[in-house]
Amino acid sequence: MKNQNVNLTIDGKPIEAEKGSTILHAARQYGINIPTICYMETLSPYGGCRICVVEISNGNGRSSLDTSCTHKVSEGLVVQTQSQRVIRARKMLAELLVASAPNVKIAQDIAARMGVDKVRFPMEDNRCILCGLCIRMCYEQMNGNTLGFSGRGVDRKVSMPFNKRPDTCRLCRGCDFVCPAMVIPCEGIKEPGELCGRCIRYEEMPACCNTGTFGCFCERNPL
Repeated sequence: MKNQNVNLTIDGKPIEAEKGSTILHAARQYGINIPTICYMETLSPYGGCRICVVEISNGNGRSSLDTSCTHKVSEGLVVQTQSQRVIRARKMLAELLVASAPNVKIAQDIAARMGVDKVRFPMEDNRCILCGLCIRMCYEQMNGNTLGFSGRGVDRKVSMPFNKRPDTCRLCRGCDFVCPAMVIPCEGIKEPGELCGRCIRYEEMPACCNTGTFGCFCERNPL
């Protein structure tokens, strides 16, 4: 029987992974934590938040950044999850996220864990981080076919068709269950650009958060 595994390197460690699996899946199998927001194991990968970005080289002397939840493993792949390039990219993404949704707890958690101490962008007050988890849960697990993205750019949002609840919506609340913004709402910023950092600091990660992901989902899924 033909070997269905491929060999790659993650953070200098030789890894054997199943052909067709993703870098994120392979890394987690070997205890290498890569932070995620829009990823959930039971749902299809989306790569929208890009927090799981890693640096990838195919041995040609050049490297690129890509989302580990969508990038498939291949023979000879070299991956870095904590390079300076990766850290800079994640820090910028965290800054943009908290600027867009400063009153969403997970956005403040991400900023604190990434060491963001200043937001250079105008603060907005969005309550949705556009992770798409609710849409995929509705379509893939609940067969509701109710939610979707509408608009583009700054006008992009999650909505129902014609902003009305269709008959296919079962009021199952699966969308609420997977929404990162529904965990615990922040009290709100007091000044534009404020970073509270009260919820959690990277060095104070609760023992329950053993996956190393951003945001604490312990309130919903106690271990």
